[in-house]
Amino acid sequence: MKVAMKMKPRTYWGGAVFLALVAVAVPALADELADKVTNLAYALDTFYFLMTGALVMWMAAGFTMLEAGLVRSKNTVTILTKNVVLYSIACIMYMLVGYNIMYGGGPNGFIPGLSFLIPADHSVADVLASNGETYYSGLSDFFFQVVFVATAMSIVSGAVAERMKLWAFVAFCVVLTGFIYPVQGYWKWGGGFLDALGFSDFAGSGVVHLCGASAAVAGVLLLGPRKGKYGSDGRINAIPGANLPLATLGTLILWLGWFGFNGGSELVISNIDEANAVSMVFVNTNTAAAGGVVAALILSRIWFGKADLTMTLNGALAGLVAITAEPLTPSPLLATIIGAIGGLIVVAAIVFIDKAKIDDPVGAISVHGVTGIWGLLAVPLSNPDATFSAQLIGAVTIFAWVFGASLVTWGILKAVMGIRISEEEELAGCDIAECGLDAYPEFNKD
Repeated sequence: MKVAMKMKPRTYWGGAVFLALVAVAVPALADELADKVTNLAYALDTFYFLMTGALVMWMAAGFTMLEAGLVRSKNTVTILTKNVVLYSIACIMYMLVGYNIMYGGGPNGFIPGLSFLIPADHSVADVLASNGETYYSGLSDFFFQVVFVATAMSIVSGAVAERMKLWAFVAFCVVLTGFIYPVQGYWKWGGGFLDALGFSDFAGSGVVHLCGASAAVAGVLLLGPRKGKYGSDGRINAIPGANLPLATLGTLILWLGWFGFNGGSELVISNIDEANAVSMVFVNTNTAAAGGVVAALILSRIWFGKADLTMTLNGALAGLVAITAEPLTPSPLLATIIGAIGGLIVVAAIVFIDKAKIDDPVGAISVHGVTGIWGLLAVPLSNPDATFSAQLIGAVTIFAWVFGASLVTWGILKAVMGIRISEEEELAGCDIAECGLDAYPEFNKD
C-alpha cells in the first residue's frame, strides 16, 4: 500500500506534464503541417499553371504550321517570321503595360488603370497569411496570361496573309497586345463591367478568339482581297495552300495545346474537386474537337461532293473554339454536340464570308469569330448562372471595341506607312519583298 501511495502522485504529475506537453506540441505540429500542406498546394498549382501555359505557348507552333500550310509557298517565310515576332512582341508589351491594364483595377468597371511592369511575386509570409486566397505564383499567372495574348494576335496573322506589309503588321501587334486586348480582358477577367453583368467566358471564346477575329475583320476590310481571288464576273477563285501535311500538323498541335488553354483556366488542381474538374475540362475539350471534325467532314461531303480536308481541319478548330467558353459544365455528350454545331457553322461561315468577298486565306474569321460567338451563346445550355442576354451583350461589346479600335489603328497605319505590298511584290511573293528569302529555294531555281 505504501508503494502504491507513493506512485499515485508521480503518475498524476507525470500525466499532467504529458498533457501539458501535448497541449503545446499538437497545435504547433498542426500549424507546421498546415504550412507544409499550403506550401505543397501552392507549388503544385503553380507548376500546373506553368505547364499548361507552356502547352498554350506551343500553340504558337500550331498556328505557324497551319498558316504556313494554307498559304502559297512564296509567302511562307513571311508567315514564319510574323508568328515568331508576334509572340515576342506580345510577351514584351504585356509585361510593360498590358498585364497591369488587364488586372490592375481601375476607377470603375469601364476604364482600367494604367501602370507599368509586372509586380514582384508573393513572399512565403504573404502566401501563408492569405489563408488559401493566394494559391499560385503571380508570375505563373503572368506567363499563363501572356500566351493567351499571343494567341489572339496569331488569329490576325492568318487572316491578313499574303498581301500585308510585315512592318505594318508588327506595328499593329504592339497596339493590340499592349492596349486593345487588355482593355476588353479587364472588362471580363479583370473584374470589369462585363464580369459584374454576369457575362461568362471560361477560357476565352470571346476574350481571346472573338477579339482576334474582330481585329482581323478590320484589317481585312482595309487591306482588300488578294489579287486574282475574285473575278470581275463575280467568280470566286480558289487559291490552294502549298502544304496540307503542314496544315494538318499545325491543327493537331493546336488540338494538343488547347488542353492547356482550357485545362489551365481552371487555375487549381491541388484538391479532389479541382482535379476532377480539370479532368472534365480535358474530356470535353477533346470530344468537342472530335465533334467538330466529324460534322465538318459530313457537311463538306454533302455540300461539295468531296471530303474537304481544309474544312475538316477548321471543323476541329471550330469545335475547340466553341467549347472554350464553357468546357466544365456540359456533359461529354453535350460538349460533342456543341463542337459539332461549331463544325457545321464554320463550313457555312467560310463559304458565305468568301461570297461576301472578304478574303481570309485560312478561315480565321470564321473559326475564331463566328464560332466564338456560338460558343458564348451556348454557355447557358449547361451553366445555369449564365444568361443569353449577358452572353449576347458580352459578344457585341468585345466585337464593337476591338473592331472599332483596330479599324482606327489600321487606318492610321495605312495613312502613315501603308499596309499592303505592291501588286508586283504580291505577284513575286511576300517572302522576297519583305524578307529576301525563299522557304523552298530548290523549287525556284532557274
